[in-house]
Amino acid sequence: MNRFFAFLNFLILCFVPIVAHSDDLKLVVLGDSLSAGYQLAPEEGFPEQLQKALGEKGYSVDVVNAGVSGDTSTGGLARLDWSVGADTDAVIVELGANDALRGIEPTITRKNIEEITQRLRERGVEVLLAGMLAPRNLGQEYADAFDPIYADVAKAHDALLYPFFLEGVALNPELNLSDGMHPNADGVGIIVENILPKVEELLAKAQSS
Repeated sequence: MNRFFAFLNFLILCFVPIVAHSDDLKLVVLGDSLSAGYQLAPEEGFPEQLQKALGEKGYSVDVVNAGVSGDTSTGGLARLDWSVGADTDAVIVELGANDALRGIEPTITRKNIEEITQRLRERGVEVLLAGMLAPRNLGQEYADAFDPIYADVAKAHDALLYPFFLEGVALNPELNLSDGMHPNADGVGIIVENILPKVEELLAKAQSS
């Protein structure tokens, strides 16, 4: 009988998938109002919903909300060192939307995003760039200069890329607040669902580095 139970336990172990999840990592979301949870309840923002989604998948990760409403890439760079502490393992950079809305010269945005990414990588911090697209009313020339920033920087500095943070949410009135620009709680849920595989890849890189 003891041999039977031992054999049964062996079979169970053989068929139970072993998943290597990241333990006790610190993930900072450095962003603007899109990730800060603008006009949302405390538990409805992007970092909070991401924390919950990761927890449900068995990850032990502290997701820190370092989003500041109205922030530009210049502002994000200025507060980088105190927003992203020395104990940080990985960062999601979600900046640039306000640059585009204000028509800031794309060369400035590129320089800021690149410096943020480079400085984090030099510290050994893994980075996921959450890309943004320029509003088309600014003209094709502006879009052609702005849109490639994130992919170019990610490639140059060995960072991960999620091409468009608002993928599946932008311009959908059911998934945005009345201003048409900021995601509501359901919209944030879609963003989390879509970006989650990239975040898992980010955590795997942080765990192995």
